[in-house]
Amino acid sequence: MGYESLRSCIDDLDRAGHLRRVTEEVDPFLEAAEIQRRVFSASGPALLFTNVRGSRFPLASNLFGSMERVRFIFRDSLDGVRALVSAKVDPRAFVTDPRRAVRLPAVAMHLLPRTVRGGAVFAHQIPLSLLPKVTSWPNDGGPFITLPQVYSEDPNDKGVRRSNLGMYRVQLAGNDYVKDHEVGLHYQIHRGLGVHHAAAIARGERLPVCVFVGGPPAMAVAAVMPLPEGLPEIAFAGALNRRSIRMAIRDGIHVHADADFCIIGSIGPSETKLEGPFGDHLGYYANAHEFPVLRVESVHHRDGAIWPFTVVGRPPQEDTMFGELIHELTGPLVPTLLPGVQAVHAVDAAGVHPLLLAIGSERYVPYAKERRPMELLTQANAILGQGQMSLAKYLFIATKDDAPGLDIDDVGAFLSNVLSRFDPARDLHFQTNTTIDTLDYSGSGLNQGSKVVICATGPVRRTLAREVAGDLALAPGFGEPKVAMPGVLVLRAPAHGAGDIDALARALRSLEGFPLVVLTEDSEFAARTIANFVWVTFTRSNPATDIHGVDAFVENKGWGCRGAMIIDARRKPHHAPPLVEDPAVTKRVDRLGARGGSLHGVL
Repeated sequence: MGYESLRSCIDDLDRAGHLRRVTEEVDPFLEAAEIQRRVFSASGPALLFTNVRGSRFPLASNLFGSMERVRFIFRDSLDGVRALVSAKVDPRAFVTDPRRAVRLPAVAMHLLPRTVRGGAVFAHQIPLSLLPKVTSWPNDGGPFITLPQVYSEDPNDKGVRRSNLGMYRVQLAGNDYVKDHEVGLHYQIHRGLGVHHAAAIARGERLPVCVFVGGPPAMAVAAVMPLPEGLPEIAFAGALNRRSIRMAIRDGIHVHADADFCIIGSIGPSETKLEGPFGDHLGYYANAHEFPVLRVESVHHRDGAIWPFTVVGRPPQEDTMFGELIHELTGPLVPTLLPGVQAVHAVDAAGVHPLLLAIGSERYVPYAKERRPMELLTQANAILGQGQMSLAKYLFIATKDDAPGLDIDDVGAFLSNVLSRFDPARDLHFQTNTTIDTLDYSGSGLNQGSKVVICATGPVRRTLAREVAGDLALAPGFGEPKVAMPGVLVLRAPAHGAGDIDALARALRSLEGFPLVVLTEDSEFAARTIANFVWVTFTRSNPATDIHGVDAFVENKGWGCRGAMIIDARRKPHHAPPLVEDPAVTKRVDRLGARGGSLHGVL
């Protein structure tokens, strides 16, 4: 069904038993966020907080807390959107399957936004300081909008056709922002808002920007969706909601008429202030950095407005569901955008950008007696040149023909396939002094780090060990060996700067069956689950500086090793601190799960 507002969606969830009301007073400072994290972890319902301390507006969270609920919300449009995406893949499919052709016009007719004179969002105008102040983590720099829909238009071609709708971080208060007049706007590299801002700077103009909060849930999904060139997010939102998005013009920019809240403002060519810290999706704090300031001109909200929020932190969190939906809808596009590539998986448990898995093809020399990565390297370069995937640090890529049934979503099985086949003397390909995710502090500076491509093709080269030999020799300071998965050995190492990795590499020359060794402060924790292993290993290491090896060498400016590859995943002084909850807040939240509490049976 097409929701005309966030309220209509929440009422629909309530009727279907997908919603729980929290009637006790809840503090938007830390309490609401911890409730959200715990309810999501418990696979609980969507939440409506009706009694928010210091706020006139109710809060909503966990709307996208499970794929069951996501599919329920978009139950009448997902088939049509899949048909729309499939039309980009192979229009001939509609000739062979007329049923899909029937579905397509139903969504296509809602692609074009409607221009209206006014809208519900303009019912009230308030000071910025009256917006809900949801703060998620103890060391956050202030309250943030965590489900913002940031809208901008190309200064060289204004209008919705060349618009961008993105989910960029918005800091409502704190630091040095002028109360009621400024908010922080953090946009990452390779994003559409940055392109529009650069165009405005070139023209010597301020860039008008609107921040929408709430409205039909399709708008939030559209704001995170990587779409084909030429398809504006506003158009996709209309298709997903089965209802054209209504836009009104105010102060020279289009405004979503059915949003719950709207902040109208602009960013200048060089106005920046410290933004952050912020507990982010890698599971650490993003430090404070200079980012653009949005000069606020007006703030509006509709009657009965509801403030939706989410919480990010170490995966999985609610934003994991966005990733699953994106993969489900856009996965069929991968072979058309990246010839020869069968599938790509950004691993959520590793924080998405640090670790990519890919299945490709190896067809360049089909008659060769010895198979080695060739076409895989072409495909790897194409992957790392594609949008947000260009921010990846580690890319493991395997050949489809080696394991036809390989499931790219099974992280353990996929890594085992690569580790059993790759040659560390030949199949490690580094890019140094390049860009990584803005939120990743494992590199040499903001947006600065390195990448490595690890290829695997051909027959199995080694049997992966599942147990550690009792006579394993280690260098002084290293110990407590644990097996994280077949072929992966995790060692407890002394604090960064202590311990001799070269001595460890010499000690491991006789090691067999473990082509990957990981160093960390707590080997038991890192090896406890695959999720722990990938989070520790790939969020805490920078390939060019933290990959070492047994019998390492440099040849023709290429690094390799003849024995095990060693990844130093210890915390370093320049790393951001991990996210830790406040025990006092945890204790207060416990009361909601007690008998008689609103969340009894959920928490």
